[in-house]
Amino acid sequence: MKTCSLQKIKFVICVLLFTSTLQAQQKWYKGNLHTHSYWSDGDEFPEMIMDWYKKNGYDFVALSDHNIIAEGEKWKKIRKDSLYQVAFQQYLEKYGEDWVNYRTDSAGTHVQLKTLEEFRPLFEKEEEFMIFRAEEVTAYLEGKAVHMGAINVQEVIEPQKGNTIVELIQNNLDAIMAQEKKSGEPILQHLNHPNFTYAISAEDIIQVDGERFFEVFNGHPYVNNYGDSIHSSTEEMWDRVNIAYLNMGKPIMYGLATDDSHHYHKFGSKFSNAGRGWVVVKADILHPHSLIRSMEAGKFYSSTGVEMEKVSFSDNRLDLKIKTEKGVDYTIQFITAKKDEPETKIVKTVKGTEASYQIRKDELFVRAKILSSKPKKNPYREGDVEVAWIQPYVYQK
Repeated sequence: MKTCSLQKIKFVICVLLFTSTLQAQQKWYKGNLHTHSYWSDGDEFPEMIMDWYKKNGYDFVALSDHNIIAEGEKWKKIRKDSLYQVAFQQYLEKYGEDWVNYRTDSAGTHVQLKTLEEFRPLFEKEEEFMIFRAEEVTAYLEGKAVHMGAINVQEVIEPQKGNTIVELIQNNLDAIMAQEKKSGEPILQHLNHPNFTYAISAEDIIQVDGERFFEVFNGHPYVNNYGDSIHSSTEEMWDRVNIAYLNMGKPIMYGLATDDSHHYHKFGSKFSNAGRGWVVVKADILHPHSLIRSMEAGKFYSSTGVEMEKVSFSDNRLDLKIKTEKGVDYTIQFITAKKDEPETKIVKTVKGTEASYQIRKDELFVRAKILSSKPKKNPYREGDVEVAWIQPYVYQK
């Protein structure tokens, strides 16, 4: 007989308690699924990072360092640059000598990093804030990068090898899914920044089995979200993959917006800062199982600033209502695809805060994009405005 973890038991009890009024009590939860710290190539202590996200209105964060989980013993040598020395002093003052274990020698200042289990209790509170245990499974082939987010991992997943980009993606995806099956814990996997080093094409993703999520927006300055004269944008890739997936009988792939935050002391479009992109998930409770289950059902939107008051799909009609901000104008675009056409089209544009679209039988899916007139603060690229992406909904027979 299998035994249940305390986390699983707690989740089941919560679900049973709320079963009778789930829909009425569902809430929107804001979170970032791609965050780096001193545990890999970020430039800040995880406690300081979690403190920033919590204070800035996030409900959950995935700490997703490269090929590592924040566990075990790890020491970080602090750069001698005054910027980082001052940041260390701020960390020391905030958490105190009893919390911070460090030593100073001729080589500099060395600090023992706190593990996830150590700093989690400082921030987590039921229905207020939650931290996902996560990893960015990071692999390369001939200088091309394949990075995959694994959210709610239970142990480190070693990066797999492959002779082609498709094989590399598939092998790492299979390793993530194998841990999910073995552990019994849901793991949300997403393909990160496909245009980083222009490593991954839509055609590559189309050949993969089991891919359900990828980053349509990533806040790192080197990821080429908008493509170039010979490479598609990530949004164009998203549509092309979904047309192919649905024609092949595969499930829809959803698009995420993330920070991919690395830099917490230098700011601007040359740096990978926090607060550029996030997801907002409609779920029963703030718990890994509930959030992942909702995301797998497409019950979320991605944003760089636009907030939604209503997103619903019923009787093949997508209804949207924006949470308005004074002095800001909004444009809602409905985007569809047909089975026999290779590209999507904008089939309806509404300038306003509410709109709906009735999907037709000959359309594979409908998604929406909301563009605001409000300039994005500390943007990915100069001139960007705040945007939201509504997930694609498939025509229901």
